[in-house]
Amino acid sequence: MALIQHVALVSESNLCKMNDLLRVSAAMQKQASRDLAPIWDVSATVDVFAKLQDVPDGYWPMVIRDNIGYSAAGIHIDKDGQPFALIAASDSVDKWSLTASHEMCEMVVDPSGNRQETGDSPKPGQGRVSFLVEVCDPSEAADFAYSVNGILVSDFFTPNYFDPVTASGVRYSYTGAITAPRQVLRGGYLSWKDSVDGHWWQQSWFDGGAPTFRDIGARDAKSASIRGFVDRLTAQRTAQAIDRGRVTAQSAGLTVAQAQKSLTGNATMWRQQISEILGRPSTRHGSAKKVAKKAAPKKKA
Repeated sequence: MALIQHVALVSESNLCKMNDLLRVSAAMQKQASRDLAPIWDVSATVDVFAKLQDVPDGYWPMVIRDNIGYSAAGIHIDKDGQPFALIAASDSVDKWSLTASHEMCEMVVDPSGNRQETGDSPKPGQGRVSFLVEVCDPSEAADFAYSVNGILVSDFFTPNYFDPVTASGVRYSYTGAITAPRQVLRGGYLSWKDSVDGHWWQQSWFDGGAPTFRDIGARDAKSASIRGFVDRLTAQRTAQAIDRGRVTAQSAGLTVAQAQKSLTGNATMWRQQISEILGRPSTRHGSAKKVAKKAAPKKKA
């Protein structure tokens, strides 16, 4: 059984209300349990807390704030070596829920930010390299997101993403948007280390009609993790890719507003059943008081 990781969702922004936090955390919990866990053999809980001071020891905080510079957004490592995430607030739930889902998936699959997988470089002639396992980056754009409970969440790649060749019937990302190993979709990127010169490289598709390669240099001493080093160079582009929200999402499904009709119907049904259990008047059964009165014996004169 996989070790259970505990994630805490906290808002320090007036843009993110408690009811939205609760709905997003429920969607992220379902994504973690239903989608991420069986594919990556991980286990996580996602819980909402009103204040950062309420987060228990052992939880990994995901803090939503108004003022987060592009270089600060993403996952960081605290002084005890534990991950935490900073998420930019937005008046659109779709935008910050997509960011939160992205960071949660990557945090749970790779808590240290240093997990690597060896494979053939996408760059011709480079040979074998070590890829950074950032499960959402290649398909991080909102275009490839999907919805859980009407909440927009991030696509993520599977372990087969690093297979040596493409095979029929193999799933390379959860939504199926990625169709081949080491493929980078528009708005995404993939990072790896060239063992010959020690430099980190990326294939990214931020502009133009096709992905391009770039040498981002050797990891600097400022970063507590490789992920931190990469995030500083790509955070602005990630924010832009996510910013389009549900409008361009291909697999988004129902919005929260559309899903609300069925939720309202469920609530009505549950209230009706609760009233019946408590013995209050209902359209199908008499009240408990009436039943008790009928059953009581008459007093003798």
